[in-house]
Amino acid sequence: MKKIAISLAVLLTLSGPLSATAATQPATTSSVVQISAESIVSLLDKAVASNAKGDKAETVKALQEGTTALETEAKSSTGSLKDKLLGQVGNLKKLLPLAQSGLLKGDVLQKAVSLAKMALGANQVEKLMGGGNLVSKVSGLTSNLNLIKSGLSVLAGNSASQGNSLITSALGGLSKLSKGGPLAKAAEPAVKGQLDSVLGFVKGVL
Repeated sequence: MKKIAISLAVLLTLSGPLSATAATQPATTSSVVQISAESIVSLLDKAVASNAKGDKAETVKALQEGTTALETEAKSSTGSLKDKLLGQVGNLKKLLPLAQSGLLKGDVLQKAVSLAKMALGANQVEKLMGGGNLVSKVSGLTSNLNLIKSGLSVLAGNSASQGNSLITSALGGLSKLSKGGPLAKAAEPAVKGQLDSVLGFVKGVL
């Protein structure tokens, strides 16, 4: 009887921490999702930098991890840019065999990464626009607009100039919102229109 009682006590002691771990697991997953966009950008930039240095192993590693992270983000997305994100995932996957063989040219990778970052930034903007006012989201919207802007140089023709103009207007609108107060509230509809124009541009060029 004593052995049985001790066994039950041990099981109860062990089950407590295990249950607590299980209960906290969703919170851990949620925190990963929150930083995933930054992680993706960091990994893709690392792939470009490693490729420029001729570090094949590090290029492959960063590109694989970045592509996987981008694919996870795309598959979890429910917005209108999901297909655009998945398209960029496909483009990056095509470059992996070249990276593994050491035949990946820097400008090819740079362009693919720039377009992927544009799609990611636009997807994040769309997420932030979903529900609630924009005043509390100025910082996130600004950083993601700049992420889109960082990829404009790889576009052909007048697209880069057009995109830059739309993003500059949207950033100007966001600066008004950052001041808060009645004027910010009054300006919000116009800013939403400017952000919609940027998203429409991204969908058109990707």
